[in-house]
Amino acid sequence: MRERFVKITVMKIVTYPSKILRKQAKAVVDLDAVTKKEIKELVAELERGENAAGLAAPQLGISKRFFGIKKSDKKIEVFINPIIVKVWGDRVYPIMKNSEGKAEDFLEGCLSVPDYFGTVKRFLKIKVEWQEMQGNKLVSKSKELEGYEAVVWQHESDHLEGKLFIDYIKKEGGKFYRWSGTEMVRTEIEKLI
Repeated sequence: MRERFVKITVMKIVTYPSKILRKQAKAVVDLDAVTKKEIKELVAELERGENAAGLAAPQLGISKRFFGIKKSDKKIEVFINPIIVKVWGDRVYPIMKNSEGKAEDFLEGCLSVPDYFGTVKRFLKIKVEWQEMQGNKLVSKSKELEGYEAVVWQHESDHLEGKLFIDYIKKEGGKFYRWSGTEMVRTEIEKLI
C-alpha cells in the first residue's frame, strides 16, 4: 500500500484591515482536494499558534465557511458550515477568574488584529450545528456549548460573516487595550478603526 503525503505550507495570518476579513465566506459544498488541503493547513497553523484558541478560514485568506478551535487537550476540532441555532440569555461581557480566584473581564484578542484586546458581549450558552469531515463526506453534528467554548465559537463564527471583535467594541463601547510588550494599555478604539 502506498502512503500519500500532503505538503502543508506555512500560511500567513491575514491581518486587519485586509478586505477578505470583511467578506461573508462561501459555504463548503464539496470536499474536494483543495478544500481538504486548506482544512489541513488551517489545523497545522492553529497547532503552531501557542496563544491561538481558534482560527477561521478567512484569516488565512480562504473565503470558505470553516474554522478550527483548539480544545483544552490541545486537539483541534474543525467546524464546517457552522451555525448558531439557539441562544440562552442575553449577550453579556464574560467574566473570568484569574489565578488568585479574583473576577476580571475576559479580554478577547484576535490573530488578525495583533496586540489588541477588548471586552465583547457574548452569549454564554449556545446550541450549534455544523458539518465535519468523515472520509469524503460531510456529516452533520450539533451540541450545546457554554462559557469559554461558546465565546470562542462565536468569535470564530463572526469571521465567516466578515465581522471582527473590534466591530462590537466600537458599536457597544467595550473596553479596549493594546499590548505594549510588557502590559495592557487602555486605548481608544478609534485609534485603530
